[in-house]
Amino acid sequence: MSGNISEHAPTRKDIAIFSDFDGTIFMQDTGHVLVDKHGCGAEHRQKLDNQIHTGERSFRDVSDEMWGSLKVPFDESMEAMKEHLVIDPDFIEFHDFCIREGIPFNVISAGLKPVLRGVLNEFLGHHQSKRIDIISNDAEISEDGSKWKPIWRHDNSLGHDKSVSIKECRAQLKKHLLGNKSPLIIFIGDGVSDLPAAREADVLFARHGLRLEEYCIEHGIEFIPFDTFADIEREIAKILDSGDLERYKKPQNRVSSRIGNKHGREFFGSIDTKKARKADKARMSPISARFNKGIAIAQ
Repeated sequence: MSGNISEHAPTRKDIAIFSDFDGTIFMQDTGHVLVDKHGCGAEHRQKLDNQIHTGERSFRDVSDEMWGSLKVPFDESMEAMKEHLVIDPDFIEFHDFCIREGIPFNVISAGLKPVLRGVLNEFLGHHQSKRIDIISNDAEISEDGSKWKPIWRHDNSLGHDKSVSIKECRAQLKKHLLGNKSPLIIFIGDGVSDLPAAREADVLFARHGLRLEEYCIEHGIEFIPFDTFADIEREIAKILDSGDLERYKKPQNRVSSRIGNKHGREFFGSIDTKKARKADKARMSPISARFNKGIAIAQ
């Protein structure tokens, strides 16, 4: 499978979870931690980030320079990760929940697989880490750490188009389902860079107070806010308890449109942001309320 759901993955094929890594599972950006400490430094890295934001240079071009500035052996780089990274306090329990329920959980990232795997090994242990598949770019790292070279997953300006990877995984899972059914795809993220993947999801979780949530509110994209992975676990448990995954799929991903749009669609474009955030704190945003009623999310 292109998405690499490994031999360790659960057997369930009708649902799959994809999560961003930096800012989502971990509060910090792994690349920034390494580059600030062992590469070109925070000041120059911020200048490079700005070149991406202004469109002067592509993400891939800037990332090649950032990663190429590293001069640190891999094992030493993991020491920086342990020192500076903070994991979501409820992520490990959430992943245990995924294993118990037989739900494949995948990290999907613009980062480098050796770094991401190394971090998961450090924070989760090798046994639990190997139950998580990583869909990302690869890397060539010299033994002495003098050369860090990204091996890009896709030949484009992003280096890794997450939307393509999710489509590939959906297509592979679909082969295992009867009646031309499509799996329920859940995506978890925090930033605007997650939008290509978010648009492919049937159910979208956006970390509260960060840019992905703001973008969704501004542009009328339906989502469920979360503060920790415990919030996500509760919502997914409701989906499973409903016994009907079809109702949570986008219309184009349903076998039948019998649920259709009869419930209408709620958009956040006209909602006052402050009021929306007050609703978030009460854990009853319009989207969460719809989940409590078992109504489909349909973007």
